[in-house]
Amino acid sequence: MKFNHFIIVSILITSQLTSVNCKAENKDRELWIKTLTKIAEPVLFNLSQNTLKKNMPVETTKEGSVRNRELVTHLEAVGRTVCGIAPWLELGADDTKEGKLRERYIQMTLAGLKNAVDSTSPDFLSFSVDKQVLVDAAFLAEGLMRAPNQLWGRLDKKTQTRLINSLIETRKIKPNESNWLLFSATIEAFLYQATGNCNFATIDYALNKFELWYKGDSWYGDGEIFHFDYYNSLVIHPMMYDVLATVQNVSPQYAELFKKETERLVRHAELLERLISPEGTYPAFGRSLVYRFGSFHALSQVALLKKLPSHVSPAQVRSALSAVIARQISQKGTFDKNGWLTLGFCGHQPEVAESYISTGSLYLSCAVFLPLGLPATDEFWTAPKADWTNKKAWSGKNLRIDHAIKN
Repeated sequence: MKFNHFIIVSILITSQLTSVNCKAENKDRELWIKTLTKIAEPVLFNLSQNTLKKNMPVETTKEGSVRNRELVTHLEAVGRTVCGIAPWLELGADDTKEGKLRERYIQMTLAGLKNAVDSTSPDFLSFSVDKQVLVDAAFLAEGLMRAPNQLWGRLDKKTQTRLINSLIETRKIKPNESNWLLFSATIEAFLYQATGNCNFATIDYALNKFELWYKGDSWYGDGEIFHFDYYNSLVIHPMMYDVLATVQNVSPQYAELFKKETERLVRHAELLERLISPEGTYPAFGRSLVYRFGSFHALSQVALLKKLPSHVSPAQVRSALSAVIARQISQKGTFDKNGWLTLGFCGHQPEVAESYISTGSLYLSCAVFLPLGLPATDEFWTAPKADWTNKKAWSGKNLRIDHAIKN
């Protein structure tokens, strides 16, 4: 792929976004759409053109090369991008500049998914080539759950059938006794949503294990042992919520678990908001820091669901996340010369990457953009900017005492 394409697309996107309907005092939605499309463009454009494997670089660690990350990195990029962009696409097309831009991305995603499951396509993505594919098949399934009308509903029947069969293939992969259990459960929940049939035993096993691993105040162990990192937000809460939201009407037990998990998810989002400093930074601890602002997946999901606590306003969450996005995305070295994300937390920092990380892994950063699924007229976007918790605290303003939950 030639660099000129991305220069042209960048100019097009920027010009289109100048007239997005936003409040004059608030350009945050413009920032979010511009950033999301900048990240997603190389992945979705190339997949739609059958050039993803040809043009996507595969940056990884020396250990990652030994683990053959090039076999799985393309599905990683696709699944994680779709997972994050899906709520925005689910708004569908309209006559606004944003609506027309959104339709372009819908069409690219639909064409790309068709290529991804066509065994004769140069960009055919295997769902059985390596154990890692279970992870990103699940992120793709979660994205399809989040856009049932504009993505899943607009795919042709042949592609739907191929996708279902590809996802069923992952049943051969035994998940680790960790957050991986939720990847299998998420795939089954999507199959239930799409076909009315799934393996409920897989869902039950994951839910029962995580109930045993619950440590309190919204924190789950990733397995029996507690890991102090962002995986409760990256994977555990979002997937557990989406699974339970899909199957809650199947049994009273699921309904009760869904109620409990909703409370825990909301509390975890509250804690995540408190991790954002007045300067728009957050602590660099734990695994997978190269997912950048994707670490706020759970906070963004709660904002999208409009379930923020009454004392955490949508405006303060938008303002806090906007500060984080602007700070991380502007760091030199975040993108290579052709617009692909590079390994790093804030810029290009390949030493931060674990051995399971490669270029495709980085696209879980798209998970922060879930609130774009709220229309531009929603309070989340129209309310004036607001100080978030740490900005209030460090400027001497009053703030609410923090309380743990007992559930």
